[in-house]
Amino acid sequence: MDARLNLFGNQVTAKTLRHINSAGKVITDSPLPPATQELVKLRASQINGCGFCTDMHTKEAAAAGESTVRLHLVAAWREATVFTEAERAALELTEQGTRIADAAGGVTDEAWAAAARHYDEDQLAALVSLIAVINAYNRLNVLVRQPAGDYTPGQFG
Repeated sequence: MDARLNLFGNQVTAKTLRHINSAGKVITDSPLPPATQELVKLRASQINGCGFCTDMHTKEAAAAGESTVRLHLVAAWREATVFTEAERAALELTEQGTRIADAAGGVTDEAWAAAARHYDEDQLAALVSLIAVINAYNRLNVLVRQPAGDYTPGQFG
């Protein structure tokens, strides 16, 4: 299977990706815990049906030491006992922020308050930015049908 468009070979999309990657670097370097970042990226990618990003973030999280149990349970995090309250709040915010078209009014005050109980302002800023950025990556990959399964941890630096 080939992608509909080579995102890295096209001058316009390659330049766009460089800018999105720069935003991603700011988030990576933020005080938001790295494990939380990977869980958020994985959950948004699952919701959006982005095989490429689901493959990437599952493998990156595993390479960083995340347990297979937690990775397997991200899709069912509400019923899982392996996530902290802070991670659960981040996953709820991720789901609501990713599914904004499905819910009139967007993110609930309750979801925001739960996240704000666990994360300071800079961490919340990183979390909100991360949800927006991973959704942008997901949409690019889903639009072009980017093939999944061949990602190698660290492939993009």
